[in-house]
Amino acid sequence: MPIDPAKAVAAEPRSAEISWDHKDVQLYHLGLGAGTPATDPDELRYTLESRLHVLPSFATVAGADMGVVGGLSAPGIDIDLTAVLHGGQTVTLHRPLPTAGRAVSTSRVAAVYDKGKAAVLVLRSEASDADGPLWTSDAQIFVRGEGGWGGDRGPSERLAVPEREPDRTVERPVREEQALLYRLSGDWNPLHADPEFAKLAGFERPILHGLCTYGMTLKAVVDEVLGGDVTRVRSYRTRFAGIVFPGETLRIRMWADEGRVQVTVTAVERDDAPVLADTLVEHA
Repeated sequence: MPIDPAKAVAAEPRSAEISWDHKDVQLYHLGLGAGTPATDPDELRYTLESRLHVLPSFATVAGADMGVVGGLSAPGIDIDLTAVLHGGQTVTLHRPLPTAGRAVSTSRVAAVYDKGKAAVLVLRSEASDADGPLWTSDAQIFVRGEGGWGGDRGPSERLAVPEREPDRTVERPVREEQALLYRLSGDWNPLHADPEFAKLAGFERPILHGLCTYGMTLKAVVDEVLGGDVTRVRSYRTRFAGIVFPGETLRIRMWADEGRVQVTVTAVERDDAPVLADTLVEHA
């Protein structure tokens, strides 16, 4: 079969030097919808270089996310990219991200799971600079049609939605051009821009990047629950449960407990259709 799990996991990690500066960070934040209102002091933390802080989910695009690119081309993996879906994402922070930096990103296939009708690749990238580790990022990638070899099914942890009312509920609009702006941070998949390509993939029109929704959601949690302090975030994970079309509105519900915020995200205009599930921000 196109995936050889043992060969993929045993392959030597791939390393690449990555770099970013304040312009990359500002572009990423703008791609998440930051900057409205443009003169709001809270928004200027995301858009003005003299006040800039870095949302931890920036780790998913730093260096054009070489971890995922390297993982999909690893030994033992020969797959049709049209069969690939981003199933989930986790980022663990080892310390706050600088507004500019150079780092070495090391990527490998951490695991391959057999889900029956699909395989799941866990693509892990770890970034370190001269001062030590910065972040560890795990992307869970579904490859349709590549399961069924009798391998380990892997974990299937689900977070039960709390029975009480959310502590915060906010709505965040997705601008019509937002996917076009977000893709400038490195994800050039035409699914998010080309209507004809989107139709070939089974969608009525281009969809928003899942990682854009991921970043928008973390920004909402930081702003609403963590007092705007990005340095409090320790880890952030989610499962991509559905799509978002540009022009729709995200409804973000948050339940805050000691050291953690659980979140669900739905699409308002489609009767609260699920978008992100099993979503958790752990914080100081």
